[in-house]
Amino acid sequence: MQVDTDQRPFVLIWELTQACDLACKHCRADAIDERHPDELTTEEAKRFLEDVSEFGEGQLLVLSGGDPVYRDDTLELIEHGRACGLRITITPSGTNSLTPSMVDGLAETGIRRMALSFDGAAAGAHDDFRGEEGSFEQTIRAAKAAQEADIPLQINTTVCRETVDELPQLSELVEQLEAVLWSVFFLVPVGRGMAIDPLSPWEAEDVMVWLAELEETAPFGIKTTEAPQYRRVRAQQQTGPHAAATDGIGRSTGIIAGDGFAFVSHLGEVYPSGFLPRSVGNVRDTSIVELYRNTPLMRSLRDRDSLVGKCGRCEFRYLCGGSRSRAYAYTGDPLESDPLCPYRPDGFTGELPKQHFSFDLPESTG
Repeated sequence: MQVDTDQRPFVLIWELTQACDLACKHCRADAIDERHPDELTTEEAKRFLEDVSEFGEGQLLVLSGGDPVYRDDTLELIEHGRACGLRITITPSGTNSLTPSMVDGLAETGIRRMALSFDGAAAGAHDDFRGEEGSFEQTIRAAKAAQEADIPLQINTTVCRETVDELPQLSELVEQLEAVLWSVFFLVPVGRGMAIDPLSPWEAEDVMVWLAELEETAPFGIKTTEAPQYRRVRAQQQTGPHAAATDGIGRSTGIIAGDGFAFVSHLGEVYPSGFLPRSVGNVRDTSIVELYRNTPLMRSLRDRDSLVGKCGRCEFRYLCGGSRSRAYAYTGDPLESDPLCPYRPDGFTGELPKQHFSFDLPESTG
């Protein structure tokens, strides 16, 4: 699907609530097990969904959190959004609230996809990272319920030093669960994630090289979150900076914070990304369409020639663009260079970095 990202986001994330029963180590939202009293009400939420539909038919809206099924009106809101012509997916938490009956209810609303998180390939590692004993088994049950309800499944995984060695086994789990997409999130240090040790730029590059090799044979798509340089890695393995590097959800150009991507908080604040917490306004006061299209921060993020540092000089800036969220987290300037990327535009030889990890691709790749 081709999208004019000056006019609409490829992906719009809406954090229905910050409430969640998990205490994940990387949580951007610092979620707690209570709903905020100033969350958008049901009526405000419905008006917001109507505003979102003004982007045009088929706008993709991802319901996130916290845990989006924590609200008791979630199914009602999905039905309203679907009636407005939106394509809606959801990223619920692996908790007891995600019962088979809830999954069936999501299927009945016409939800397009469910994304579940696995940060360890077995219960011990996953539960420790998610801060809740039993989360792994609950998430497995939810994944099987989604299969039975014919809801396409996406698996999300956080990449940091604590989880990186789990990746080969996690790729096997993604295949076993018959997921259509593996979304691999490279940690941005915000919220609780500030206490987690990220990978170095060269280590992250190694992981992306491995992912690109895996994607050649895996029966599922792969996309990265907050690591658009994965497009560069893939392009370098093909034909250079203008290679067609379409990812696992059909995007053929770098979608970054504010440029093809936007985030709406549980309080209605609009940000370029949930990991770039600079508000451009509130949907209670101004249409999401106006805030996305015309606010100065959003417009600057869509101008790849406004990037500074090596990202601004890089021949891959239109294909990639770097993580604006990570640039902001480390420098305070969302237009600065992404510190996770080791690529040097000046004098680069074209050689890919040597491996720091000895990943073995799974034998069973469909």
